[in-house]
Amino acid sequence: VQLQASGGGLVQPGGSLRLSCAASGFTLEHFRVGWFRQVPGKEREGVSCISSSGGTTYYADSVKGRFTISRDNAKNMVYLQMNSLKTDDMAVYHCATDCPLDGRNFYGRIGYWGQGTLVTVSS
Repeated sequence: VQLQASGGGLVQPGGSLRLSCAASGFTLEHFRVGWFRQVPGKEREGVSCISSSGGTTYYADSVKGRFTISRDNAKNMVYLQMNSLKTDDMAVYHCATDCPLDGRNFYGRIGYWGQGTLVTVSS
């Protein structure tokens, strides 16, 4: 059972990136899947979560209106489209199952999560 985030990189402020979350060893279709981010010395922040059907989503206030979470259950993938990136968005982004759709106690409630992908926002 493994989750792997990818798609990070270096982008200028105002730019965009699309992160992908791939699962191996199990099917994402029946899970809520979301993203949290981690910066050394800072508390982990739950960024977004999507229901198993894709019909319900959660976004942290800090990313609302700029990030969009989506999923393709046929491909066993979840995505995070990040637009209008800011330096404050710079972090390692991880995808995780069983995220809370109300965003509360995000990290304490997730299930599987794996290696993240680094997003660097800099001019």
